[in-house]
Amino acid sequence: MRSRLLVGLVVVVLVGGVVVLAGHWVYRSVEGFLPPPEGCVAEVDGARVELNREQAENASLIVAVAVRRGLPARAATIALATAYQESRIENIAYGDRDSVGLFQQRPSQGWGTREQILDPYYAIGRFYDGLVEVSGYAELPVTEAAQAVQRSAFPAAYADHEADARVLASALTGWSEAAFTCTWDADVRTEASDELDEAGLTPRAATVLAELEAAYGDLSVGGFAPGGVDSGHSDGSAHYDGRAVDVFTRPVTEESQRLGWSMAQYLVAHAERLDVATVIYDGKIWTARRSDEGWRDYDIDTGGVDEATAAILEHRDHVHVDVF
Repeated sequence: MRSRLLVGLVVVVLVGGVVVLAGHWVYRSVEGFLPPPEGCVAEVDGARVELNREQAENASLIVAVAVRRGLPARAATIALATAYQESRIENIAYGDRDSVGLFQQRPSQGWGTREQILDPYYAIGRFYDGLVEVSGYAELPVTEAAQAVQRSAFPAAYADHEADARVLASALTGWSEAAFTCTWDADVRTEASDELDEAGLTPRAATVLAELEAAYGDLSVGGFAPGGVDSGHSDGSAHYDGRAVDVFTRPVTEESQRLGWSMAQYLVAHAERLDVATVIYDGKIWTARRSDEGWRDYDIDTGGVDEATAAILEHRDHVHVDVF
């Protein structure tokens, strides 16, 4: 009787093992057909920060406004650490008492109306307005600088987010190149008009340009013209369809390279919402359809051309963005 019981147990275990192995094989087979997990990642010097899409869009805007105002990366770090603590970098419409928005600013405390504070541009601008009034803020600990602006009941909490804020600020200000990337399923999109506007851009391309200029201010742009363009670009270029914009960062200097990388990574952060298909800059390329691979080397033949032409072909002097 005991022998029969043991045999029965062994059979059950073996059968169970087969089922488990079969289940694992099926999972591995199907896994290749599943879309990659969506979200954004910043990686700097071995440190990794993960964000959802809304957080990424807000974080990149917080940094873009700092760049536009000529503020140091430290200012962006302070702002990001503050937004992390106050709202998880999400534009929330609720909070303690009448606090709302990215920085949980309160209408009753003179920060503006509820509607104004829920506008990310306004809220970010008001935070920086307060920060630049803090003497020596760039040399202060993050907690002290943030508290001088926020007057929080929990000032020490800002330090909990300093490390992540530093990683994001380094990537999104352009100090760390090709350090920020996002993954999304590019096959899930709505169709859009391909009719050109007066400038020669499709509605989606025009929206991308408008948002870049809103975030970074006046920019030197090209790659489009009224009525469209029919020369000056490679065969099959999105420029010929009015779906592409070039943002120039000339002359090529360390400062202009940082601006270029800030804009390039801003575009990636907003890629899903803006239907961005491709971003190319400084010898690197990000594409929505291969977004799970992040930034890749942009391989193009520059043999037989001079240094200036090679810089153009490799996009060392301009950010290229095109949309679906």
